Amino acid sequence: MESAKKIEALEQPTAVPALAEVPTVNPTPLPVVTEVKAPKEERTGIVYINTSKNNTMIHITDLAGNTISRITGGMVTKHSRLKADPTIAMFVAKKAAERAKDLGFTSLYVRMRARTGSERGIGPGAHAAVKSFDKEGFKILNIVDTSRVARGGPKKKGGKRGRRV
Repeated sequence: MESAKKIEALEQPTAVPALAEVPTVNPTPLPVVTEVKAPKEERTGIVYINTSKNNTMIHITDLAGNTISRITGGMVTKHSRLKADPTIAMFVAKKAAERAKDLGFTSLYVRMRARTGSERGIGPGAHAAVKSFDKEGFKILNIVDTSRVARGGPKKKGGKRGRRV
């Protein structure tokens, strides 16, 4: 008898609660915990890039003029013919940038300079050096050509008709 009651109870359909009766989960999202980072102090420096047809020199200072790093092409390569090469200028800039990054510099003013009276203008390594500083993550604020321009000046050696060979 008891087994017959159990079978009948199993055969009877059980009531399914309506959707309104199902308890809903609170839809409010959990609060997101974020750490508030203090803004990094931006330090600005000045990069002096002095290029000629024979060498590339990079000198980084802070705004007060204190030297941070000074690297030349001769410090990177042993071959004197390669000192002015754009590839070597890239390595010079990378080496100078490492020191500036360690001290927390984030943005730079760039001053490029060629030899006074140079007919060719800035040497081949200057643009490669600026691009390298940009790739290293520095914010380039300004690029200025500070080459001196000859305005007549003293008379050149050689007399009125020049040097006769």
